[in-house]
Amino acid sequence: LLVAAQELGAVLPVAQLDKRINPQKVVDIVFSGRSIDTLTLFYTPEEQQANAEAEQAQQGEPEADANIKPPQTALAEPDTAHSASPITTPLQAPTATALMPPSTLPQSDPVAQAHLDNVTHHLQHCIQAAPGGFLPFDQWMQLALYAPGLGYYTAGSEKFGSSQTTGDFTTAPELTPLFGQALAKQVAQVLREAGSNHVLEFGAGSGALAAALIPALRTLGIEPVYQILDVSADLRERQQTRLAGLGANIQWVDQLPHAFEGCVVANEVLDAMPVTLFEWGQDEQVMEIGVVDANGFALASRPASPRLQKTVSERMPPLPGYRSELNLQAEAWVTGLGDWLHKGAALLIDYGFPRHEYYHPQRAEGTLMCHYRHHAHANPLMYPGLQDITAHVDFTAMADAALAGGMDVLGYTTQARFLINCGLADLVAGIDPSDPIEHARHMGPMQKLISEAEMGELFKVLAIGQGIDGPLIGFTQGDRRNRL
Repeated sequence: LLVAAQELGAVLPVAQLDKRINPQKVVDIVFSGRSIDTLTLFYTPEEQQANAEAEQAQQGEPEADANIKPPQTALAEPDTAHSASPITTPLQAPTATALMPPSTLPQSDPVAQAHLDNVTHHLQHCIQAAPGGFLPFDQWMQLALYAPGLGYYTAGSEKFGSSQTTGDFTTAPELTPLFGQALAKQVAQVLREAGSNHVLEFGAGSGALAAALIPALRTLGIEPVYQILDVSADLRERQQTRLAGLGANIQWVDQLPHAFEGCVVANEVLDAMPVTLFEWGQDEQVMEIGVVDANGFALASRPASPRLQKTVSERMPPLPGYRSELNLQAEAWVTGLGDWLHKGAALLIDYGFPRHEYYHPQRAEGTLMCHYRHHAHANPLMYPGLQDITAHVDFTAMADAALAGGMDVLGYTTQARFLINCGLADLVAGIDPSDPIEHARHMGPMQKLISEAEMGELFKVLAIGQGIDGPLIGFTQGDRRNRL
């Protein structure tokens, strides 16, 4: 784990790597492939107390007074004594770091701090207006990421970059144009099958994928009509600047099409859709997790609705204390594709697992992750509006949602296998080896894309669609649909 983390540039001091840390949580974060410079985890109060007792036992010191309360933080347990809230059990919120103290996260500059204050005031108002002062977590995540003019993706901060000063994370298209060039072969096949030249990309980020995909499609004999749907006006401006020199037919759209034939591309879109957060109680009762304002934002829980209880119970067995997510909004989005994708395919690329791995007993803390200036941590209440909040994708749920929308599941495999099937090796072979600088510039990112220890295994590609008959080239070997 330490070697893999160091290869990613993550900071994992050996002296602070405690055996009590949930190893699966560390693996999920470190192997997310998002160019993490610093990894911050949090102990729960129970873990913190157990660690302190273990250290005191080793040092021969007496145990701390049980009546002494741990220091309160911005995630302190809410006071519900004078509230009409339906909250029944405040969650034990993270109060200490496992690997790095919260103070090691970069401090916000004055402009960012002013924005943070505005977002905080807006969220406080939304919580006060919510029934019982309890804001379900999916609504919190929706506001923190997408509130008009305030959310992380709708305000004007820079998201994508390769250093701490220019963004919060790096995606595959940002690493190398080889990603888009390999993807183009699959897109071209879908377009020919659909008899169309229309491509629709969701969440185009900085425009890096389109910048590689459009020239590659031209090389394959297709002049695409390229549409982009992005919620961020700031990113749209960056995309327009970056893509202006291509001389291509690029259209920015604001809403879903009524009918579409062609290829849909969504790279790291599903993971940013708001998730429902839940936890199993001791009595096999599912608890819904939300956010309250108790002199600072805090997580709290209440009994889940019958519908949520039923959905969770159908997907995993009761495991007391187990916390995880449901991405119901992403499922609805995938199902909705069937209403307007009349012929063609959607290529959904993201990090995640099939359901039996997603809800594995060892993944007891869920997959929720946050990214702030290339620092990864698991506290979604910090820096609202300034940090990205994501959750891994349950690809079984997405495949079921596609079937519910009347579409076919055309393929499912790892990113590594998909890119290799699409000719990544041939693209690399075409790089002039006599130019060592140019060769090295592509080889490092290429290894990151396909290495099992980085993006190659954790990232998956799911193809869904209608009216596509032949097998897709990206799934000719290593198709894992039988594992969904």
